[in-house]
Amino acid sequence: MSVRPASQTLGDLVDELAAAAPHAEAVVFGDERLDYGTLKAQVDAFARALLASGVRRGDRVALLASNRPDWIVTALAAAKIGAPVAAISTYSTPRELAWSLEHCGAATLVMLPAFRGRDFLAPLMEFCPELLTNAPGGLRSARLPCLRSVVVLDGPVPAGAFTPPDFLARGTTIDAGTLAEAQRAVRADDICYILYTSGSTASPKGVTLTHGKLIANGFDIGERQHLGATDRLWLAVPLFWSFGSANALPAIMTHGGCTVLQESFEPGTALTLIDRERCSVYYGMANMARALLEHPAHPGRRLGAMRTGLTIGPPEDIALTIRATGAEQLCNVYGSTETYGNCAVTDAEDPLALRLNTQGLPLPGMAIRTVDPQTRQPLPQGEVGELAVRGYVTPGYFRAPELDAEAFDRDGYFLTGDLGAIDADGRVRFRGRLKEMIKTGGVNVAPLEVEHVLMQHPDVVQAYVVGVPDRQKGEIVAAAIELRAGAATDQAAIAAFCRERLASYKVPTRLAFRAAAGFPRTATGKIHKPGLRQELVGDDTP
Repeated sequence: MSVRPASQTLGDLVDELAAAAPHAEAVVFGDERLDYGTLKAQVDAFARALLASGVRRGDRVALLASNRPDWIVTALAAAKIGAPVAAISTYSTPRELAWSLEHCGAATLVMLPAFRGRDFLAPLMEFCPELLTNAPGGLRSARLPCLRSVVVLDGPVPAGAFTPPDFLARGTTIDAGTLAEAQRAVRADDICYILYTSGSTASPKGVTLTHGKLIANGFDIGERQHLGATDRLWLAVPLFWSFGSANALPAIMTHGGCTVLQESFEPGTALTLIDRERCSVYYGMANMARALLEHPAHPGRRLGAMRTGLTIGPPEDIALTIRATGAEQLCNVYGSTETYGNCAVTDAEDPLALRLNTQGLPLPGMAIRTVDPQTRQPLPQGEVGELAVRGYVTPGYFRAPELDAEAFDRDGYFLTGDLGAIDADGRVRFRGRLKEMIKTGGVNVAPLEVEHVLMQHPDVVQAYVVGVPDRQKGEIVAAAIELRAGAATDQAAIAAFCRERLASYKVPTRLAFRAAAGFPRTATGKIHKPGLRQELVGDDTP
């Protein structure tokens, strides 16, 4: 076991790591390499610039960037002075970008002008035209009244925004004593992140997370993986997701290891990067592992120094990921953004059967139980119900007290909206999303189960299952599927495949094929099932 950090805030953690091992690599991005000493220096410089721009404890810093050192430096710098970071998705449309900035009320925005074909700067200037006329640092926006400074990380910037060097130059007016004073004021229960999660039918929810619990839970997640200072974590999962910022980053940092960033996932680049950097920790989903396994450069390869990591999925997906990466001690997990990324994790040294079929024991500081979805009464061990979590959970949603009232029961347990069971030995078994449950002819069907079966078909790349209205049965099971390029499989073959593996009432009666880009997605890049349901309602495919 590693030694738990003494720090209770992210700013103090940076200082603690830099003092203990200043020359140990902290972040790798392409040819850029930051050791912990350099990371601290960059974090301090940016924190001084934020202070010089008027940002104070409790003010929000909006961050719209890809997986690059700027994201980490900005987030840690804001944390150092007690300014929560509102992480904005790089999948955001102009409407979603405007909503996020209005909702978080950021004082400073640090952003890329564009990423992967999405333009952010042009729409920002449309709803904040003052960027074209106001002086940098003196922004006075009618629509974004809290916003004072915009830092554009790449390319030409409008008259009212800063380049990074110009912004950092402001910080030279702030001495070390002033920064230290601001840092001392930050408390363990201060908010460090506002992470936006996908709303199923409405706007996203801003999940708040605090310094102390983020560090404590991140360390415990790392302990389940048996992480150490020599580990190198490959991260192509976006940092604006809790899996990246609230899980991977604190897990590796609290153990003094290195984060190897990939700006966005591409399997060929990932194979090269993982090998070159001797990455030992995998953070990713089954679709990423499958892409690695099927890439022409993969056959027969053990990737880098892969040993462990985190993923989630049915047993076949976990096994595929182990085969694709060589991470024989891969861990299965359960959690949500509201539970600091994970609340249950298998141990890297658990028998394979446990890591394939359960999501492990609750982490230290976490209590997990199942409750009846209607009565909220606790259920016996082994009985499937709604999973409820207490301990290291969000203190609440940002500016949404009505959501807080719905999210917690009278005992203070967070109601996850997930179905699962707790085994006699305390291990969690995830069974799917409660709100996605399909009721067809009076019988419940879990979409996750049907999706798992569909994914076993050799021609299926991805599959999503929803219920759509039906006059006779109330709902019927519908599926949208992406097939491999060149696959000759038709709907009848898919249905026959399912009938061999599922009870008849679980077999999709409506099937639709989609291209990879044809699935509706949320602002955070996840499949938007309400949108998919609407599409399939109008799909006349038999």
